[in-house]
Amino acid sequence: MTDWDAAEYIYVQLADDLAKRIERGEFPVGARLPSEAELARDYGTAKMTVRRALGILRERGLIRTLHGRGSVVVATP
Repeated sequence: MTDWDAAEYIYVQLADDLAKRIERGEFPVGARLPSEAELARDYGTAKMTVRRALGILRERGLIRTLHGRGSVVVATP
């Protein structure tokens, strides 16, 4: 999970962890990720941290976020 003392920002750690989960098939292509609120609760972070992590995944081309519908996996790392 997240290491509060690590040199990397928490949102980067979160993005990397989610990418690994996508790669392992926990979230296959076409699957919807949990909501920002659920991810924030599960990872013990703020929703803004989750938003930044999801932004990284979008930049990497792994997910697409549809307003009001959530984030969907579109590719694997």
